[in-house]
Amino acid sequence: MSQGTEPAGPESAAVVDLLGMVAYAELLAFERMAVDARLAPDLRRRAVLSEMAAAEIDNYRRLAGRMAELGADAEKAMAPYVTPLQEYHELTEPKDWLEALTKAYVWDSIADDFVREVALFLASPDRDLVLDVLHDSQYSDFAAAEIRAAIAVDPKVANRLSMWARRLVGEGLSQAQRVAGERVALTMLIMQGSGDQAGVQGLFKRLTAAHTTRMAAVGLNN
Repeated sequence: MSQGTEPAGPESAAVVDLLGMVAYAELLAFERMAVDARLAPDLRRRAVLSEMAAAEIDNYRRLAGRMAELGADAEKAMAPYVTPLQEYHELTEPKDWLEALTKAYVWDSIADDFVREVALFLASPDRDLVLDVLHDSQYSDFAAAEIRAAIAVDPKVANRLSMWARRLVGEGLSQAQRVAGERVALTMLIMQGSGDQAGVQGLFKRLTAAHTTRMAAVGLNN
């Protein structure tokens, strides 16, 4: 570890674990948005998604830079998350524009909520960095508007997208449980930060409530 970086230890390992997870998620988000942009029904929407994809790469660079400051190798830190996240995206490949937007609106929002909660257990500057690179509301607002407009034109779309959303959540939770079982330092950070098992349960209750509210906001059934 280079001079001036923070000392290694269980807490540092948890920080690097979280930064590695978020960094790989940002890298995948760039790739996914670039591909999903091709599903856009017009050039305006394609440009919007392409611009958002570009922002993900900047976020990735910031996270990788911070890991280097901590004396960690970004590629090694991301490696444990490659298989579960890649499998999730392969299992939830959208077939059309609306499925792509629903995936972003539903699962990206849940993932961001979770990371935001965990980031609060970190000290600065890592807490501030993670909170800053999380997706802002621009993408979520864009996706929500598109979903609502589609349902207004054809109410039957709501049932199809609701079923798709449930699949997204189910597959995502399955991979999340896998990661939790393998990344001990990150799991301990969550347990210690929450205080006890009741605190962990409270965290997941907040995630569930936020998800339910988001689904209702766009006219989808939970």
